[in-house]
Amino acid sequence: MSANPAATPRVGAPAAAAVPALERGLRRDGAIVLAALALLWILTWAWVAGGAGLGMSAWDMTRAALWPHRHAESTMGAMVAWDGRGTALMVAMWWTMMIAMMAPAAAPTVLLYARVQRHARARPHTGAFVAGYFLAWLAFSLVATALHYALESAGAVTAGTMGLRWPALAGIVLVATGLYQLSPWKNACLSHCRAPAAFLSRHYRPGARGALRLGLSHGAYCLGCCAALMALLFVGGVMNLAWIAALSVLVLAEKWLPAGRTVGVVAGIVLIAWGVGMLLAG
Repeated sequence: MSANPAATPRVGAPAAAAVPALERGLRRDGAIVLAALALLWILTWAWVAGGAGLGMSAWDMTRAALWPHRHAESTMGAMVAWDGRGTALMVAMWWTMMIAMMAPAAAPTVLLYARVQRHARARPHTGAFVAGYFLAWLAFSLVATALHYALESAGAVTAGTMGLRWPALAGIVLVATGLYQLSPWKNACLSHCRAPAAFLSRHYRPGARGALRLGLSHGAYCLGCCAALMALLFVGGVMNLAWIAALSVLVLAEKWLPAGRTVGVVAGIVLIAWGVGMLLAG
């Protein structure tokens, strides 16, 4: 008696059927992570553009920074009191701005981390990884706020545009940032940021605590790569949206374009030339 071929179970059929389902799940989960990052980026940009609670629109500060002679009077009264509430607002402004600037550049690494966890069938801790990454930028924001306070107290930064008053100091910042762009420290940190697969393979730790630690570690490398560029915000005006957007594009290009290292080197040379020109003109 011959067996009915239609009734014969096919070994491996369930596994074969599970593959497309798994792939669909991976695509769906990746879309969820990407959508969450995009929403975070939109919300932080919206809050910064609205003035970050400082009582003045960033659009007005941008116009004042770009056309100081036409809009200088519009920034009067924009000074933030450095009391507890004012200082907290400044920290929040810096941190939110860093999230808005760095989220697009961090997105590929976050997505890769989420995919690694899914393939390992581990409990997802992508949120902890992202939290660790942005906690590193919170540490930077605390330092930036302290520097902001020191510069404003010394009269070196305007209260309205939050930009440097003294061209010589702006020139020094430009030259120093340009030199760092050409340094081996910058290249080492940028290399880590440009090779997320190697970074995750080397530093991966399981669990929520491991994800948080991994995010902090990645954030530290990102600080080494980009923190010097953030000092340029004092040159163009801390709340200058055009300046913020330009720096965001530069960071993104450095990290993810095939010629990203070359972009960073060219940017460094331009910054040095610009800074020297300002010093000579002053």
